[in-house]
Amino acid sequence: MSGAVDTSAAELIEGPADEPRPSAVRRFFNAWLVRRLFKAILTVFIVTTGTFFLVRLLPGNPVDTYISTQIAQTGISYEAAAAQAKNLFSLDPNQPIVVQYFHYMINMLHGDFGNSMLSPGTTVASVIKTYLPWTLFSVGVATVISFIVGIVAGMIMAYRRETWIDHLLTSIGSLLHAIPNYILAILIVVFLGVKLQWFDLTAARGSYTPGVTPSFSFSFLNDIFYHATLPILAYALTTVGSWALVMKSSTVETLGEDYVTVARARGLTDSRIRSGYVGRNAVLPLFSQLAVSLGFVVGGSIFVERIFGYQGIGFSLYNAVSGRDYAVLQGIFLVVTISVVVANLLADVLYSRLDPRIRVQGKGKG
Repeated sequence: MSGAVDTSAAELIEGPADEPRPSAVRRFFNAWLVRRLFKAILTVFIVTTGTFFLVRLLPGNPVDTYISTQIAQTGISYEAAAAQAKNLFSLDPNQPIVVQYFHYMINMLHGDFGNSMLSPGTTVASVIKTYLPWTLFSVGVATVISFIVGIVAGMIMAYRRETWIDHLLTSIGSLLHAIPNYILAILIVVFLGVKLQWFDLTAARGSYTPGVTPSFSFSFLNDIFYHATLPILAYALTTVGSWALVMKSSTVETLGEDYVTVARARGLTDSRIRSGYVGRNAVLPLFSQLAVSLGFVVGGSIFVERIFGYQGIGFSLYNAVSGRDYAVLQGIFLVVTISVVVANLLADVLYSRLDPRIRVQGKGKG
């Protein structure tokens, strides 16, 4: 009897001795980062598939337009014009859409996104390579500027809360946060460009002055900043308010934590508490949001770039939508999707490093 009791007690304490351990494959697929990667890949696949079929629901077909134009101008047969279109656009309009989809996916896996339908002979990859860097430059610079200014303004609002400066900055931040960037872009054109004439809107069009050779010289950097000034201003003003409001809320919450009270009781200076305790901890949640916002850099510029005539990826996307350029549309949407998915993945990884409880909770749910 005593032995049975001892054995039962041992089993209760230590658990079954022969409990199987998860296999290496199971541990691999249950890993937090691996599951996030699979979700990211699945998201890209679903969005790419949806984009392929949705763009073909748009009214108008550039391939049919090209065929009709060739028949009218040269008098060739429909079959000959369709063969030319197939060679130019890597697209056979007579193929079933499912067959076109599988051909597109196979070519995409090989890095071939097809040719532009508005510019025959121009690959989609070259279009993206030409226009994407300018959008990354303008929106990226604006995001960093608004993030830094928003953090400083948010901390001032938190430390001076319920004062006139808090009410003033909060009102300005709420107003700027509520205005869409394209509305603010129109206001900038009307007041700064037309009424006050502080900017030459005609000279500022484009990503840089025609005839200027791209280089790492001061003159070229000055030129691209001149052309990007108005888009950067529009992006920064419409995002700085949200950063300031979020930073204010996070700072106020951090000021109420016990470790801040203990730091004050230990006699630490206010500057030391602000930099070493409050500021560092209050800004942590904003870094994950910064990573996500950088993911939307690619897709959030279509209207602003069109208004200012800034030739970035948003400008190219607008032209592709207007001209029903399927290949360019699919390529740009793929880049937008990948940038957003990668940004969200980086935000998850960053926040999991800052707060390891995220990985533990995710593992428990898996």
